[in-house]
Parts: sequence; C-alpha cells; structure tokens
Amino acid sequence: MKHLLILAALLPFSAFAQPLNTTNNPNQPGYVIPSQQRMQTQMLNQQQQQQSMLKQQQQTQTRMQQQHLQTQMNNSSQRIKQAQPGGMTTQQHMLPQNQNGNLQQSTSPSSTSQ
Repeated sequence: MKHLLILAALLPFSAFAQPLNTTNNPNQPGYVIPSQQRMQTQMLNQQQQQQSMLKQQQQTQTRMQQQHLQTQMNNSSQRIKQAQPGGMTTQQHMLPQNQNGNLQQSTSPSSTSQ
C-alpha cells in the first residue's frame, strides 16, 4: 500500500519526462546516421583545407609569374637603352653585386699600393 501511495504521488511528474534523444530518431523524417554525419563533416573540412591550399598556391604562382615578367621587362628595357646611340655600356651601367644583391667591396690596385 505504501508503494502505491508513492507511485501515485510521483505520477504527475512523469508528464515532464522526455525521451533522451528526440532530435535523432530513426523513425522521423530527416534522420541522419551519426557516423555518416561525422564522415560528411570531415570530408567538408578536408575540402575546405584543400581549397585554401590551392588558393595559396595559385597566389604564389601568380606572384612568381609577375616577378619573372617584371624581370624580363627590366632586362629588355636595359638592352634597349644600351643599344641606343650614346647609351651606356655595360661596364658603366652595371655595378658588381654579391649574391645578396648588395654592392661588392672591391679594392683597387692603386689604393692597396699606397
């Protein structure tokens, strides 16, 4: 009798109880298999990373092409200036540079003999 009384007292609270997982019910339309959803998310993330990498590679390639074209234009312009009458000779125009692009320090024979 005591158990029945406790059950009757708790019965109104059972209306507040809800199923554990109402959002992923296989009987409902739009049900998604959790493992399939994880795989789709991973594939989407991988696709976004690959697109980002391709974009970076394309930007790098474009930058390198622009630098190469600028170098070619500078070289062509230099040759045109040298080929013109009264143009500077290579020795007058080009200064010696080291691998870093800095001017080389040269010692002339006249300054070392003094």
